[in-house]
Amino acid sequence: MFNRLLAGLVALVALSVLPPSPSLAAPVRSGHIESELVSASRGVSPGGEVRLALRQKIDKDWHTYWRNSGDSGAPTELAWTLPPGWSAGELVWAPPARTLVGPLMNYGYSGEVLLPVTVRVPASARPGSQVTLSAKAAFLVCSDVCIPEDADLSITLDVVSGPTPADPVWGPRIEAALAAAPRPGQVQAALATGPSGLRLAATGAPIAGGGARAVYFFPYVGGVIDHAASQALDRGPEGLTLTLKPTPGAAAPTSLSGVLEVDGKFYEVDARPGPVPAGASGLGPPPAAAQAAGGGLLGAIAFAFLGGLILNLMPCVFPILAMKAASLAGHGHDRRASRFQGLAFLAGVMATFLGLAALLLVVRAGGAAVGWGFQLQSPPVVSALALLMLAVGLNMSGLFEIGSSLQGVGAGAASRGGGLGAFLTGALAVVVAAPCTAPFMAPALGWAMTQPPAASLAVFAGLGLGFAAPFTLAALVPGLLSRLPRPGPWMETFRRVLAFPMYGAAGWLAWVLAVQAGPDLLARLLAAAVALAFACWLAGLAQARSAQGRPARLQGLVALLVAVLAVAVAVWPSAAEPSALAGSGESGGLAYEAYSPERLAALRAEGKAVFVNYTAAWCVTCQVNERVAFSTRTAADAFKSSGTVYLKADWTRRDSVIAEDLARFGMAGVPLYLVYPAGGGEPKILPQILTPDIVARAVKEAARG
Repeated sequence: MFNRLLAGLVALVALSVLPPSPSLAAPVRSGHIESELVSASRGVSPGGEVRLALRQKIDKDWHTYWRNSGDSGAPTELAWTLPPGWSAGELVWAPPARTLVGPLMNYGYSGEVLLPVTVRVPASARPGSQVTLSAKAAFLVCSDVCIPEDADLSITLDVVSGPTPADPVWGPRIEAALAAAPRPGQVQAALATGPSGLRLAATGAPIAGGGARAVYFFPYVGGVIDHAASQALDRGPEGLTLTLKPTPGAAAPTSLSGVLEVDGKFYEVDARPGPVPAGASGLGPPPAAAQAAGGGLLGAIAFAFLGGLILNLMPCVFPILAMKAASLAGHGHDRRASRFQGLAFLAGVMATFLGLAALLLVVRAGGAAVGWGFQLQSPPVVSALALLMLAVGLNMSGLFEIGSSLQGVGAGAASRGGGLGAFLTGALAVVVAAPCTAPFMAPALGWAMTQPPAASLAVFAGLGLGFAAPFTLAALVPGLLSRLPRPGPWMETFRRVLAFPMYGAAGWLAWVLAVQAGPDLLARLLAAAVALAFACWLAGLAQARSAQGRPARLQGLVALLVAVLAVAVAVWPSAAEPSALAGSGESGGLAYEAYSPERLAALRAEGKAVFVNYTAAWCVTCQVNERVAFSTRTAADAFKSSGTVYLKADWTRRDSVIAEDLARFGMAGVPLYLVYPAGGGEPKILPQILTPDIVARAVKEAARG
């Protein structure tokens, strides 16, 4: 009992000699924010400093902004009213968080945040007096809509002689906020400009060791870099290097200042032009960077291999499966010939996959926003492929021959022409497979597009191995070959039947061209197709005359000239009309609007649920989903009853905005289906193979928010 009484007496004495707590005004509720000024200490001393903080308590699902708000918004501002001789410093900005709003990236705060500020006390301040410090705070607080708010804040402090103790409530919290704020001088940075963008290299003890995993750079000034673009990371033993995409049309910066976030810790950097230190790169991206691909480079390669296997089952590859089946059947009982064919096909697939990947990386490094299937965004390429499919079909129908008939293919060892044919078949299979994105492919290729060239090519090599594996293994495994029927006259009939998928592929590509470039180019392609068919017929006549020992050089030359003329007519560049998918319209009773970032942002600001379909006319998977899932009464009724707005983002022709959207969601190609919930929130990504029930369920859930 005596000890308790003694402790209580000591506490009363201590309270009697301590300066009183600052007189806090009641927190101000301005709408969606509760704000107030708080102090780290109990009073102030003449000639000293006091650390205050602006406290914001923000409503759930709302946010305010950092000093650089990002692609939209405005930072918090304080306008002080102070007694003579008193002065306030700048706000110490807390580390920001990223908020993706449609295609825009914003930087700011949610929940509760403290923004410290130092106020200097004049030596003339009289002990024993009180002083009131006032500030007018202006906020922009946003959710699906943005509302400007302001508040008149004040705090009354006692002026005391001698040191002032810390406030037990706010003192530790303000000190913690100051400790968490980014500080300069801990890391050193350099800035370099190259064809791939801006390279920001940082070195220093806090980030050395090559273990960085999650890294992001927040610039202090907007309009310099594309905030929403991915920032590719390359680690080094002494630091790291980020590749940043500059804002289109912006002048190259002479310096770049901001905050570097490394695994949850924040550092202030001021990067000046100079060489990238050797220790800031060379180890590649962290394994955790490939979250969607299952973990690192090996995970991405594994996903790509599985995607390549499944790609053999996609509709766009069916015509080439016919060519592979005919070739394999022809060599099924000649092990040496079949192995040579299998390896030649593998070589053709790998060479074309890696060639397309290298071209894609070069084009992207030059600043163009392209993705997987980019070659089919060019009308001349589509026209050339349509004519090639037609020529292959005519050959398989027997109108003319390339090499010998299939009846005698299995009689001996594979000839040089057979190997070349298998190589070209593999190459053509890859080109035609480009419009399809199989399951597992999308995350692997999306990851590959953000990595250094060596890692990207390794992922594409995994895709090629998976794509070629079934045919190559069938050609190399004797047990599988023995189950094939022996070559005979039936193969000629089989070959001619398989010509019809090639005609179907040519017709599909003609439709793609019509959607992509309009009826004028389609008419030109049809004329070229007639001329090419005539050239193939002349070539067949020349071959028949030569087989009879009669001269046919003139016919052969005319056939060649007509074929060259047909191809030239089809691929000659001309002005293309807008894609038929580019405007608003209706498909199967389901009304849609043309996608644009501005339209998406406007709909989200209205609180509506939005379904965005990233598609292309040349994407067979997209078109299958269009017929199977979207052009149904189930989907149309779900959209109508839920009020969900349907937007189509057409990538049939090259569009840098859509390419950047795809990259933002870790995709290298279409299809991509995003469902934005009503009332705000992150979009849900749907599978690439859809059913009416999947679509209906997704839009109904989005409408409920």
